[in-house]
Amino acid sequence: MNITLRAGERLYLNGAVIRVDRKATIELLNDVTFLLENHVMQADHATTPLRQIYFAIQVMLMDPNATAAASGLSRRLIESALKAFENPTIIAGLKAISGQVERSRNFEALKALRALFPLEEKEMYPHGRPEKTSAAA
Repeated sequence: MNITLRAGERLYLNGAVIRVDRKATIELLNDVTFLLENHVMQADHATTPLRQIYFAIQVMLMDPNATAAASGLSRRLIESALKAFENPTIIAGLKAISGQVERSRNFEALKALRALFPLEEKEMYPHGRPEKTSAAA
């Protein structure tokens, strides 16, 4: 598998953070756990059930030492989300994601979760996301 990185971009590879100073192509010759920087979700963006699951699975890819704890958390979050959502596509997706996590196919699970984000948005905010209001001083 070839991965092309732009200058300054990071790659999380088996728990190590790699940053390149110029455009580079890296060829992975065996199975490794990796995550591209543009797929990394910051903790403060994990504000919905599916995004919280994403964040927990992401931790497994970025920090192999935290895999056991993050795996248990992701399982509990998936179980909770299965009870909370009514959308059959989301429910089927969560069941598939659960299987992917059980088989340590975490990258595929993240990709499947990203595809479900728009459906989650529609289910949680059927009339559009409420606008943030700021307090006037």
